[in-house]
Amino acid sequence: SLMVDVAGQTRKDKVTLPSSLQGTKPNSIPNKKVEDPVAGKLNTSSLATRQDLNSFHLIPPRVTFGVLKEGCTYATTVIMKNVGVNFSRFRVKQPPPHTGLRVMYTPGPVAAGLQVELEIEIFAMVIGGKDTAGVEEVSHDIEILTETHTLLLPVKANILC
Repeated sequence: SLMVDVAGQTRKDKVTLPSSLQGTKPNSIPNKKVEDPVAGKLNTSSLATRQDLNSFHLIPPRVTFGVLKEGCTYATTVIMKNVGVNFSRFRVKQPPPHTGLRVMYTPGPVAAGLQVELEIEIFAMVIGGKDTAGVEEVSHDIEILTETHTLLLPVKANILC
């Protein structure tokens, strides 16, 4: 029951459901509903209750590089898994050059249940001329445009000057 905790005591705080159970996706913006004449409509009863038939999950949902040395290049891999029932396409909006970020991936459709690797690369560079106590923070949301949503992948790093 949601009224009692693990020890059997009544809860003082309200239980919040994860966003995956609430039907919303964290760090995503729904696209405008556009009728796709090619895809057609599914009228299968088992799929009629699902709102999002084309969906991607990012693993991990955010990237933290930590403390980086200025002038060096670092990279990590993010997996983008198609958890929908149809093949789906996506594209990545490349971050501006002043962030030092670059996303490398293979474009094309992703079949249901399969995944694609996005390589996030950062060139650690300090832009600001102001006194930042030797550390500058880089924070940017990488936009991944899918057919139904715009996913935001937060990337953070601290660069030692």
